[in-house]
Amino acid sequence: MIEYTDTLLKCALFKNIKEQDLEHLLLCLNSYTKNYKSDEYVFFAGKEVNYIGVILSGSIEIIKENQAGSVHIMAFLGPSHIFAEGIVCTKARISPVTIRVKEDSKILFIPYERITRSCGNSCNFHISLIQNMMMILGEKNFNLNTKIELLTLKGMREKIASFLLNEAKIHNSLTFQVIPNRNELAEYLNVSRTSMCRELAKLKEEEIIDYYQNSFKILNMDALKECLM
Repeated sequence: MIEYTDTLLKCALFKNIKEQDLEHLLLCLNSYTKNYKSDEYVFFAGKEVNYIGVILSGSIEIIKENQAGSVHIMAFLGPSHIFAEGIVCTKARISPVTIRVKEDSKILFIPYERITRSCGNSCNFHISLIQNMMMILGEKNFNLNTKIELLTLKGMREKIASFLLNEAKIHNSLTFQVIPNRNELAEYLNVSRTSMCRELAKLKEEEIIDYYQNSFKILNMDALKECLM
């Protein structure tokens, strides 16, 4: 796990955990890793989930299927992000979503009980982990509200602007790289790929944004914000 130390220390679950304590902590938590190939599934909606996943490398997508069979991408997660934290905190622990691997990935799994219950070794880590979990759940609730707001927007430019502004905030930079490709981004925004690409091109022509493949740069923040007005 040494090669993934930096990734783990960036993970919100391990906030305030010292690097020299990380190996002991992972052993105490009975954590284990598993490799996945692109397009493999970690678990499906309806499955009982009793662990939290931490992405060490690669990326995943969280997808939701409605009763008509339509699939909607809820989120994209990359290295240092965690998933299933909201599921394991419910009574039934039944997943409402499916986790699919976007590219070859390595994932760390941690049994939920090992986080919330102190071990026989009287480790000090567990209090920090519980506090971090509460913070993560709060952030997750905020992100879900952001997603709901995004879906309620009607205009194409509004949706794109909202997405890019949120990504800039997450990366704390006007230049950033997004995980989804154009097809996946269109699914995420619940819009037509052709129309979305056309609108992106217009924003670029107006020198509001610039982009190349999955890299974006906001050139005029005020103009982009005005798209939401």
